Amino acid sequence: DDISIQVPIGEKIGIIGANGAGKSTLLKIITGVLNPTSGEIIIKGKVAALLELGAGFNMDYTGIENIRLNGTLMGYSDVEMEERMKQIVEFADIGDFIYQPVKSYSSGMFVRLAFATQIFSEPDILIVDEALSVGDIRFQQKCFRAMESIMKDKTVVLVTHDTAAVTRFCRRVVWINKGKVMYDGEVAEGLKRYQE
Repeated sequence: DDISIQVPIGEKIGIIGANGAGKSTLLKIITGVLNPTSGEIIIKGKVAALLELGAGFNMDYTGIENIRLNGTLMGYSDVEMEERMKQIVEFADIGDFIYQPVKSYSSGMFVRLAFATQIFSEPDILIVDEALSVGDIRFQQKCFRAMESIMKDKTVVLVTHDTAAVTRFCRRVVWINKGKVMYDGEVAEGLKRYQE
């Protein structure tokens, strides 16, 4: 509802708010899953998104097949995908499950594969919506380290209820409530107002 946000290249921004505030809807508009009813969105760069578990994956395909499918959709050649394949499989760290249909995965294994596939697609903008919350703490830390190194000069938009993740990773926070921006600025102050 009348949201106006600019995110400069390389900024790490956290979006917080109660369930139903409009956070995921905003991300779906940014990624083109939904169209805005009014206004416009301007994106400069290639976007990779980790929205809802299962989005973009064929549940009957194996992990390997889904990596290849995702690469094709991102416009990578077979040679380019083979170069990335080893990194993705190593980062996901799900063992022989990589050769099983993803419908047999636990939610934790699923997010491991999904995150690895997206971050190694070398996006300009990475959007992460609560997906990491299903991973174990070790994997969450691994993801934040990857976002800090691989995405060092890239733009990251993180939607989460995990205030510690926002504090650790973001320099800016936007608090949304009932579709309106309540706060946009420094993290500590934004979290304080949100928690109050």
